[in-house]
This record gives sequence, structure tokens and C-alpha cells, in this order.
Amino acid sequence: MEARRDWGYAGDYVEAMWRMLQQPAPDDYVIATGETHSVQELCEIAFARAGLDWQEHVIVDPKLVRPAEVDLLLGDANKAKRVLGWQPRGTFQQLIEMMVDADMGRYGLGP
Repeated sequence: MEARRDWGYAGDYVEAMWRMLQQPAPDDYVIATGETHSVQELCEIAFARAGLDWQEHVIVDPKLVRPAEVDLLLGDANKAKRVLGWQPRGTFQQLIEMMVDADMGRYGLGP
């Protein structure tokens, strides 16, 4: 639950790829938000959006915890921002809420 990741919206990442393809020469870019959020933060936001308390629904099974978990994954997209003029448009909270809304909408539970 404490592992931290740099989560981003696929639509933003596709836009970054399109911008890469518009460049006169190929190059390497890191596409990332530059922010990290824990798995617990993701659960808190997602369950709150559904009107639930995450602690009543999430169970951590120690047998399933990765023994060699990477605690922090964080990307530096400064080159993509500088060269491609790209940057992520939404926030982490907006991303998680959008995903929950889409899932709830599929089951007729959305707002």
C-alpha cells in the first residue's frame, strides 16, 4: 500500500507519442507526470468516489506482497515538456475519479 508510482492518463501519453512522431528526427523521451502517489492514495480516492470506505474493502494479503517491490517509481518528463511542448493535463485525483466513473457507468451506478 505504500509503494509509490507515477501514474498518468493514457490519452495524455498517446498525445506525447503523436508529438514524438512529428519531430524531424527520432529521439528518446520520458513520458511521466513527475508526481508519485501511493497505492493507498489510489484506494482512498477510488473508494471515496464510489461512496465507500476503502479500509472496509481492501485486504492486504502478506503472501501476495512482492518481496522485491520497488518503493518509488518517478519519471522526469522535462525533455518532453521542453522539446515536444507536452505536459499532462489532468491531476492524479481526476484520473482516478474518471476511471471509477467509467466503471460505475458501465454498471448503471454512475452519477
